[in-house]
Amino acid sequence: MTDTARIVIVDDDRAIRWVLERALAQPDLEVTSFDRADTALDDITRHPPDVLLTDIRMPGLDGLELLARIRESNPDMPVIVMTAHSDLDSAVASYQGGAFEYLPKPFDVDDALALVRRAVAHARERRAPAAVPEGLSAEIIGEAPAMQEVFRAIGRLSQSHITVLINGESGTGKERVAQALHQHSPRRANPFIALNMAAIPKDLMESELFGHEKGAFTGATAQRRGRFEQSDGGTLFLDEIGDMPPDTQTRLLRVLADGEFYRVGGHTPVRVDVRIIAATHQNLERLVEDGRFREDLFHRLNVIRVHLPRLAERREDIPRLAQHFLAEAARELSTETKVLTKDAEEHLTRLPWPGNVRQLENTCRWLTVMASGREVLVDDLPPELRDVEGTEAASGDWRSAFREWADRALAAGHTHLLEEAVPDFERILIETALKHTGGRKGEAAELLGWGRNTLTRKVKVLLPALAED
Repeated sequence: MTDTARIVIVDDDRAIRWVLERALAQPDLEVTSFDRADTALDDITRHPPDVLLTDIRMPGLDGLELLARIRESNPDMPVIVMTAHSDLDSAVASYQGGAFEYLPKPFDVDDALALVRRAVAHARERRAPAAVPEGLSAEIIGEAPAMQEVFRAIGRLSQSHITVLINGESGTGKERVAQALHQHSPRRANPFIALNMAAIPKDLMESELFGHEKGAFTGATAQRRGRFEQSDGGTLFLDEIGDMPPDTQTRLLRVLADGEFYRVGGHTPVRVDVRIIAATHQNLERLVEDGRFREDLFHRLNVIRVHLPRLAERREDIPRLAQHFLAEAARELSTETKVLTKDAEEHLTRLPWPGNVRQLENTCRWLTVMASGREVLVDDLPPELRDVEGTEAASGDWRSAFREWADRALAAGHTHLLEEAVPDFERILIETALKHTGGRKGEAAELLGWGRNTLTRKVKVLLPALAED
């Protein structure tokens, strides 16, 4: 029977062999068992099975040695390693030896059967590998209306040197957009330097930005060029600009106004030609009102603003993003590219993703290392992402999802929630209405229950790039 999978069990414990033989007694599985690895190796060499289950500690040839021999002659055969000695060394040695999965004893027979079936599916996939999706952008992926708006902004700014402020939650991809703005600008041949304000100690920030002269402070044993000089002729990306201390804000304002600065401890002005792209997840207008950000610097930076949507606002992009990140992780780790099953893809699409694109990217890297087979199932996802409760609110009752967001935000100490939520709420409604009307603003205004002038005013504030259409 062509669909029957051959399974070989190697274990010196008769009880284990008996249990597994009974558990795997399925119409589509053919089971052969051995009590010694050397005897099994001869049979496996002559008649390679679809899947091998082997104990580690056995007299004569042990399970890890058997695994090594099998990998030499049949590297694609899934080998499940079993052991009663559930220690870290055994697990690490099993995976380093190329085991498909590690199964500590005692195990649930249903789990063992499910694992064997997954291994069989993996073996068949390797014999007929699926094509890796081609043509995925190495830059930014986005088919959702909110991301198309970002693409329009990048296109309009492609021949410009103008200052840009990127606004969006942590993990939405602000640096990728900054890199795209640089790569599509007249400065593309010159440096792109990125600096995260939140990651630099306040007492080192001015030296990091503007450099220092030898002897300017203890430890300054030589002259050092700062980020402004390093990015001369190119682009300087200042991430989390809202965390910049007041003194440094003042110096930055002078550089933007005059195009020159002094190194720390220096007396000779240094002239530079640098385009500034700033980014923040904070509400800069609120920081200005609270006296924590200079109003004149805010207006210097806020020439053109690009808003990045949360991943939950662009769910249609999640499958393609996941494909891209899985392929990227496979290249980095020199391994096969994992492929999401339809169920896993739909599950990921329903999740709330509080960590946005960065969380999805990290999840794909985790799956590349941890998922057993080439196909990724829902059960392969990290435990915190398997919970369906969090997906129901996201896919069904938006009020419940909104209530959960408010609870989390207040618990985290956020204030002025209406100022954060209402613009996003209106922006989403406007984008969705325009999508349904093919961009016709008069019809979109009618769908929203607004007058044409109200929609025009809202678009100008919330979607400035769209207002130019």
